[in-house]
Amino acid sequence: MQPRSRAQRRAADAAIRVIMVPAALIGIAVLAWILWEVIVRGIGAITPAFFTELPTPPGMEGGGLGNAILGTVLMTLAATAFGAPIGLLAGIFLAEFGPSSRIATTVRFTTNLLMGTPSIIIGIFVYAILVLPIGHFSGWAGAVALAILILPVVMRTTEDMLNLVPDELRESGLALGAPRWRVTLGIIFRAAKTGLVTGVLLAVARVSGETAPLLFTALNSFYWPQSFGEPTANLTVTIFNYAMSPYSDWQQKAWGASLLITVSVLFVAVLARFVIRDRKGRAA
Repeated sequence: MQPRSRAQRRAADAAIRVIMVPAALIGIAVLAWILWEVIVRGIGAITPAFFTELPTPPGMEGGGLGNAILGTVLMTLAATAFGAPIGLLAGIFLAEFGPSSRIATTVRFTTNLLMGTPSIIIGIFVYAILVLPIGHFSGWAGAVALAILILPVVMRTTEDMLNLVPDELRESGLALGAPRWRVTLGIIFRAAKTGLVTGVLLAVARVSGETAPLLFTALNSFYWPQSFGEPTANLTVTIFNYAMSPYSDWQQKAWGASLLITVSVLFVAVLARFVIRDRKGRAA
């Protein structure tokens, strides 16, 4: 194969730029259009009552989505408490204790498969193993479904972040006579903590807007969350129900809830970027 001349490489580079720049601009324009529509249509619903009051009956104006906001926050926190520690421990095993073992290969394959599984399949799975045996929808089932979505993201992020830590740190800790688990938790884990926190934040951002799993697990409720053992209000299913309704007030509240989720996910994403940037700044 003959090497290409400098002029050919420049021509190829220019051609790729001509294709990539318009594609990037189109993507940014579509994203800006979506954000503009969500802001314009949803800003009118953002009032103090939106965060503090219960939904009104069908056909009546007023009220808010305070119960759905609280239910979403509680289920997301519970899912993070379930999924993040397991993902961290699994990532530690893959990176530090059994990176080349047969079980590690199986876990990586399963994790990749799980990351590509549609969220509605996760919802149906949790519906079959939790909702059907119990006989009713519940917030716990919704939290489990979201935890399953969080698990592979945290696992892969943990493995990748720990693999970036120089081996010299491991060797130094072991040379001092410290056991492997103490080196991992006391040295390696601390060195990669910024990346690990970023992985958890990105996982939370991913599940914040999931609707399909909650349709099969937590469903929805018009009341304040009293117990996770019953159907639990949440923003995503509320958006689905309100957007499909014929009532203009409910439709506007659906746009308001969409705006709230969009801003929340954007905030988490910006926070994750800030954490990464802060880590790079300290490293420099």
